[in-house]
Amino acid sequence: MVSTIELNKRQERILEIVKDNGPITGEQIAERLNLTRATLRPDLAILTMAGYLDARPRVGYFYTGKSGVQLLTENLKKLYVKDYQSIPVVVNENIAVYDAIVTMFLEDVGTLFVVDGQNLLVGVLSRKDLLRASIGKQELTTLPVNIIMTRMPNITMCEKEDLLIDVASKLIDKQIDALPVVKETDKGFEVIGRVTKTNLTKALVALAKNE
Repeated sequence: MVSTIELNKRQERILEIVKDNGPITGEQIAERLNLTRATLRPDLAILTMAGYLDARPRVGYFYTGKSGVQLLTENLKKLYVKDYQSIPVVVNENIAVYDAIVTMFLEDVGTLFVVDGQNLLVGVLSRKDLLRASIGKQELTTLPVNIIMTRMPNITMCEKEDLLIDVASKLIDKQIDALPVVKETDKGFEVIGRVTKTNLTKALVALAKNE
């Protein structure tokens, strides 16, 4: 859970001054508090980064009326799948489980997307699926992945225009590591990307760095 920062009395006083008198320069705020501009600089930086204030060159500070949490929520709702999706790792439904295990190892992924002869999504293979098959008594070199995969329509998917925060909710709700990004066609769904927990982490890091 994200919490708001705890402001000290001087920072609260700065907010009051800007709220009542903005736009107002840093020098004018310092004068009202009988402090130097240098003394106030850290407080103004904190209040600006937290989203309470907005600073404009040669104009001054404005009161935004928004907390850090509100701004974070707004920014999260501007992140889309298409901006952070990665290349999917796809296998054919007829390959052997052994070959799928090798592919997952070589590609260093946790999820494989299974397609048919028309390159349409028909299933998903997770680490758990392959591990479950490997500890059984089946012959992995002859057992096709379509026997053990999760099949349509029991696959959770997303599209490139979906919000990343909605995809994150799906990953949590379904307790899975990745979602296929699909494009709907007349015949079915074509896999055009993937969103993983790593993609979500990169998005959060980029958001924190204001990239």
